[in-house]
Amino acid sequence: MSLGPRLDLRHSQQLVMTPQLRQAIKLLQSSNLEVTAFVEEELERNPLLERDERAPPGPDAGRSTDPLPVVNDVPDAAAAASSDALPAENAAPLDAEWDNVYDGGTPPVGRGGSADFDDDLSGIEAMAAPDRTLREHIGDQVRLTFASHQDRVIAANLLALVDPAGRLNVPDAVIAAALGCQEATVTAVRHRMQRFDPVGMFCADLRECLMVQLQDRNRFDPAMGAMLDNLDMLARRDLRGLQRVCGVDAEDMAEMVAELRRLDPKPGARFDAPPALTLVPDVLMRRGPADDWIIELNPETLPRVLINRGFHARAVVGAKSRDEKAWVAERFQVASWLVKSLEQRANTILRVSAEIVRRQDGFFRHGVVHLRPLILRDVADEVGMHESTVSRVTSNKAIATPRGTFELKYFFTTAIAGTAGGEAVSAEAVRHRIKSMVEAEVPSDILSDDAIVERLRTEGVDIARRTVAKYRDALRIPSSVQRKREKAVPA
Repeated sequence: MSLGPRLDLRHSQQLVMTPQLRQAIKLLQSSNLEVTAFVEEELERNPLLERDERAPPGPDAGRSTDPLPVVNDVPDAAAAASSDALPAENAAPLDAEWDNVYDGGTPPVGRGGSADFDDDLSGIEAMAAPDRTLREHIGDQVRLTFASHQDRVIAANLLALVDPAGRLNVPDAVIAAALGCQEATVTAVRHRMQRFDPVGMFCADLRECLMVQLQDRNRFDPAMGAMLDNLDMLARRDLRGLQRVCGVDAEDMAEMVAELRRLDPKPGARFDAPPALTLVPDVLMRRGPADDWIIELNPETLPRVLINRGFHARAVVGAKSRDEKAWVAERFQVASWLVKSLEQRANTILRVSAEIVRRQDGFFRHGVVHLRPLILRDVADEVGMHESTVSRVTSNKAIATPRGTFELKYFFTTAIAGTAGGEAVSAEAVRHRIKSMVEAEVPSDILSDDAIVERLRTEGVDIARRTVAKYRDALRIPSSVQRKREKAVPA
């Protein structure tokens, strides 16, 4: 056996992940808003790219029975501007003051932005007031309540120490020592501030917060005090034990629990709260003229770019060195790749969305009960793509439907077998059915997990008891024992 160098030829195939391919995959699984942010960065880096300023097609453009929208070409604005056909009728003089010209087609708009010609303050009552912060709201009440400089200084320090929920976790003695005043003075100021709007702030714990609100409503009595001393029993829903501790009957206990539920455990939380995030849909869905569904990408968030070929031609001609020509060629290649990737991404999203809508037609027409089981392989086989591609397309995407806005991932649910070989049922539909059963139950007939299983099997769903318990926990529905305790005393 000889040892030495040897040259062999081998044939093999491998996928090379180029930077462009990696970026295309990232664009595919990003939402329209994320892609728009990426396109804005490319517009700043690449002078050959420009934003497509043409108006997107309206809702009636390209209306067809085809589930995918047909986008008509928009005429070029430059060609229209250079046209020799100018309107001859109703043409105003060239020296006209256009601010004073009214064509009669639209109602006149005054200087204040309204449909009349009042002064600039005509629409001021329609302007929304800016949101006030918690400290601004309390600060106004401090200036109106306290006259002495010492009380205002103490109140300002209490306001600086309060947390967003309205709690004050620093003892009065610590605050008094820091300010060099009597503890009783700090306590008196804090008690007065507890009655500010919203009532119940500047309290040390939940019990004191609820007690102050009950006192403000003149609803605090020894029975309520005993309930506040045993909030842990209320958390365990031990209402019978609370009746013995408070010395009340079932009817009084129901009124006390209802009164407690009307209180705000975090009175400061409604201030400075971040605005609710709205789910912006990437795909729009509407009913067609033939009672079908029409799918289109959201034109408000769809990134649209073009290649400035005129500037590219001038840049090529004006390039003086080899490096400049290489840079222009590289920028043109990147721009072409981006435009092609965005077009391919749009077509892929439309194809996958159309297939999802076709398979879940019963859901859109009749509700969640008719949601069908669906997996990635079903859609991938139909549209001729890989499962990973379908997974990326449906990630971070939402569709606006006549039944609301849903993430595309929502329509992929596991299947639960039907009884006696019947048709499989979607797990999401089963969860909805369990929730409906629990909401419809009466205090005298609380459904256990076994009872829910029996009802589902009579409806043709072959499901195990542990699966029902898992779905019930996911829906945050307490057990039958806890529900029986809650509904034993009407709230």
